[in-house]
Order: sequence, then structure tokens, then C-alpha cells
Amino acid sequence: MVGQVIWWSCPMRTPLIITLLLLLISTTTANLRRDSPTNGLCTQLIEPYGYPCSEYITQTEDGYLLGLQRVSSRSGIVQNQKGPPVLLVHGLFMAGDAWFLDSQEESLGFILADHGFDVWVANVRGTRWSHGHISLSENDKEFWDWTWQDLALYDLAEMTRYIFSMTDSKIYIVGHSQGTIMSLAALTQPDIAKRVEGAALLSPISYLDHVSAPLVLRMVKMRLDEVILALGIHELNFKSELGTHIMDIMCHGHLECGDMLTSITGGNCCFNNSRVDFYLKYEPHPSSSKNLNHLFQMIRQGTFSMYDYGKWKNLVNYGKLQPPTFDLSKIPKSLPLWMGYGGADALADVIDVQHTLNELPSKPYLLYLEQYGHIDFLLSVNCKQDVYDNMMGFFNSNGKHSSY
Repeated sequence: MVGQVIWWSCPMRTPLIITLLLLLISTTTANLRRDSPTNGLCTQLIEPYGYPCSEYITQTEDGYLLGLQRVSSRSGIVQNQKGPPVLLVHGLFMAGDAWFLDSQEESLGFILADHGFDVWVANVRGTRWSHGHISLSENDKEFWDWTWQDLALYDLAEMTRYIFSMTDSKIYIVGHSQGTIMSLAALTQPDIAKRVEGAALLSPISYLDHVSAPLVLRMVKMRLDEVILALGIHELNFKSELGTHIMDIMCHGHLECGDMLTSITGGNCCFNNSRVDFYLKYEPHPSSSKNLNHLFQMIRQGTFSMYDYGKWKNLVNYGKLQPPTFDLSKIPKSLPLWMGYGGADALADVIDVQHTLNELPSKPYLLYLEQYGHIDFLLSVNCKQDVYDNMMGFFNSNGKHSSY
């Protein structure tokens, strides 16, 4: 997310310049690509802090190879007898490293491990810590033919299946931003929901028609997502050689990149601007142009629906003229939910969060922080005491840890 903000903050004045830059970024060889498990997220960011960490690869039904990490406590408490499994599901243009970018005392992945949870870390298709596809190359346009609905119905479905097969235990899901829309969509599917013990959603999104971030609204109005697809650009990769150079230029002497975050997410009360350079060692990760198009469709249409191909292609793909909606009332009433949301969040707007709450069959546990913005729920310097302690109280009060 940070990298996304920096890139879009370039002082461009015409759609033509934006288009040319997108073409250059998308066609330049990436600096950061797949790492082998021996040089993966465990080795680079988790084990150096003294946490035991294992790398796994699992395959989705449609052939993507996803990376998962499993993290244990430094003290060894959970070496022989692990607590409930918790799957951390990252946001847009992020990956599993997002949960470990601050100190051991501030990062949710480390905090959960030290509290005895069996921590599993998700990395969706296309991100650096996943491992491609069984037959497609990342240079193939078909590799990028997906949106968050596929991340929900294939990636999250497979990750929960795999973790259940490894632990023989139902799973707690923690999602942030895109990770929450994936979770909510997935939990409407009985075969996925039956493997889940509960879900905690940070900056939850499903409906997006009250997004107020000015730069996002500008891009939506310009229909930039549609222009990108029309130009045949399938991958959005801001870690290309040119993309990285542009981010460096914009963040050193030209613009305050922390301030640029506000134009995308709204105000963030407690984001540590001094750590931006460190965050950029890992973020942003690639995503698909089609995914951005799907999210912008939702802003324009005010629906929580599958991808809209247009009436006739919808008829071919879905058997109906309009894309099917994700019916939140199908999430099991017995499934415990927790939501943390903020009054300054311009992406997970409080009106849209209330829309989501109105459609759920149960009443989630709620944590509302008026001063918090979108990124605060992940990277606030006060997140442990403001957010994570409350969330872990939800896990502990639920207290169940079962198989089915």
C-alpha cells in the first residue's frame, strides 16, 4: 500500500503521461521476483529475530503455487504443543511480510506467536513469496487473469484446507483491507466456513461506495483501471527497475511519502513515517490490473459482487446478465466475528462498514477507534495496546479450538 501511494503521487497532469508510465512500469523487468524457500520470508524477516519459521507451498485448484509460512514463539512454548492456528491474510499490494514490518513488540505476527498461537502467513498469487503457477509464466496474460474473488474462492479456500490438513484444527482468520473482503466472500461458502473457528477483520471492506480518498476517486472518475486493461496491461508491478527509481525520486527531496498515504487511505494518526524506507524494502508487491478494475467497479456500482464482465459475458460466465452478489447473510450465524475500524479511514468508510454489519446474520464484536485510519490498524506505533490486545481477548474469550 505504501508503494502504491508513492507511485501515484507523481505530479502527472495528463492521462497520456500516466498511460505511458504504466506501460513502462509494466514492461520493465522486475528487480524483486520469486525467492526460493531457502531465501524466503522466513529467512529474510522472521528468523533473524529468533522466531522458528517454516516454509510451505500449496497448490490452488486453478494451478497457482502459494507460499505459506508457519511461525512459532521465540521461547519455544509452542514447539511441541501449538495453540490454535491463526492465518494472517494481507491487503492489496502487500504480502505476508506486512505482519512483520515493525519490532517484535509491535508486529502482529510476532505478537501472536509469543502468545502461543500457531501463526500461519498467507501470500496470495502473484506476490513475491508465492511461487508462480504449474504451467503459466508471469509473462503470460492468463497468469494475471484474476481478482479478489479468485483470491477468496481459490487462494483462501486452499490455504484453509491445507492448514486444516496439517493441524487437524479449525482456523482463526485475521485479515486487513483486501484480506477482509477475501475473508467475507470466502465465509459465504459453506465448504470454507466449516474450517474456520472465527475471523478478525481489520479495516473491513465489502461495500465501497462511500470511499472518500481523493486520489482514488480521481482515478475512478478517469476510469484509469479500464484504460490500463484496454492497453493490454495485465500486471501492476511497482517493484520494476523504473518503478523503483520513480519511487526513490519522489520520496527523496520532492514529496513527503507519509503525507501521500493520506490521499489514498485518509488520515493515519499513528503511522511511523521514519520507517518508510524499511517498509519499501518489502513493499509493494504485484497485483493484477483486473483486480484493480474489480475494486473500482465496486466503488462505481455500490455492490459486493463478483467481477462484472458486461451483460453478455456475464451471461456466459454466470448464466445471468448481472454478476452474482456475495450474500453476507450466508455467513454462519454461529461463526464469531470481530471487526476493528476507524473514523478516519477513507477506504473502509464507517457508512460502508455499517452496511456490512446490517447484512450479517450475527453481531460481531466491534472495536471503533475514531482517530484511526486504514494503515493504523496494521502499522500504528500503538497498535498492540489499541487494537491487538482487544483482538486477542476476542480469540481467548471464544476459547474453542476444535476439528469437524
